[in-house]
Amino acid sequence: MNVADSRRLASALEMMGFEPTIKPKDADVIILNTCVVRQSAENKAIGRLSSLRPLKDKNPDLVISLMGCLIGVRGNQKILDRFPWVDVASPPSDPTPLINFLNQRSGKDRSQAKQDKINAILDGDFVLPQKDQNQLVSAFIPIVYGCSHACTYCIIPSKRGIEHSRPYDEIITEAQSMVGQGIREITLLGQIVDRYGLDLPGNINLAGLLHDLHQIKDLKRIRFLTSHPNWMTDDLLQTVADLPKVCPHIEVPIQAGDDDILAAMKRGYTSAEYRDLVGKIRKMIPGASIATDIIVGFPGETQEQFMNTYQLLDDLRMDVAHLARYSPRTGTYAERKLEDDVPEAEKMHRFRMLESLQEEISTEINAKLMNQVVSVLFEEKSRGRWRGRTPTNKLVFVESDENLLGQERNVLIEWTGPWSLIGALQ
Repeated sequence: MNVADSRRLASALEMMGFEPTIKPKDADVIILNTCVVRQSAENKAIGRLSSLRPLKDKNPDLVISLMGCLIGVRGNQKILDRFPWVDVASPPSDPTPLINFLNQRSGKDRSQAKQDKINAILDGDFVLPQKDQNQLVSAFIPIVYGCSHACTYCIIPSKRGIEHSRPYDEIITEAQSMVGQGIREITLLGQIVDRYGLDLPGNINLAGLLHDLHQIKDLKRIRFLTSHPNWMTDDLLQTVADLPKVCPHIEVPIQAGDDDILAAMKRGYTSAEYRDLVGKIRKMIPGASIATDIIVGFPGETQEQFMNTYQLLDDLRMDVAHLARYSPRTGTYAERKLEDDVPEAEKMHRFRMLESLQEEISTEINAKLMNQVVSVLFEEKSRGRWRGRTPTNKLVFVESDENLLGQERNVLIEWTGPWSLIGALQ
């Protein structure tokens, strides 16, 4: 979501006459777009913000903008008081305060036509930033902002606000514009992406949106994330199975494999129901890859409860498991009501156990692709090799003198590992 927000802001700034620079010391404006979903992310944001003070001291005219979840939809005066060298703060997905600040500071009378173009970009028109033109193959489209589910550990509802879907036609128009500018793969985003349209009038849902996006000429692939077990309908799964452009890759977090921990997290399902869902996905979409998220060390998690999570992961054999150690987020129910009683050393021990298990599982799954031909959409050239992904989201590297950017090609897999594959063009 932050990548999509930053790309939109970059396009608006370029429309105002700014150009990107990779050196902070050369910048007139520095925007720090922040995430605080985990303590490590917040620490990184604060550290980066602190490192900008010498630049501000040396150049008082430098504009420093803080954006994203560190500010949140309600603002964060404590942070602004702590870092007085921040000139302007913007909530998540809304850079309007920065644009207004820069307009006032410049003192220029911008034509109404130019200002209308800037506003259109902020409101949803897709314009590739300069550095991405003729380079970007895959892009993100936010379709659901905020979240109203309120898992006990999650700070997203308080930082990004209540759940609200973007207008249907606006998403279609943005996707068409993306493809017209060279994008070949789009990923639809939402904290619970399956809930798209439930707050809109009419019979609008994610499955219908996928059907209409599938009709866009020259669009090669469509992805969506992140799903929630309670909202992944048979209709949606059948749509993935039926539409060739919709990639058979499902991101559906479990978070824990123990029912008492799931209840304490207020996830709204049991481990048995999750197992049934995974079985249904594999039945309805043969060959689909499945990714999950797991939090270890949630308050009160015993060794036995953790081993239930370990056993679930071992049984279900997911393609990917995104792992995190629980960290209390200020303002969440878990932070207010539950004691963070699992020692950090134990959290790391459990994390490493799952990490080792998942590496074994991913190695086993990917090994089945050895000597198989897979379709790869190439996204960039990195360190002399072309980098792309299969429909099931497997990372593939290929050596070739051809310009493969944006091409979808068949590749014979010649080496497999837990996190990537290497192959040759066919």
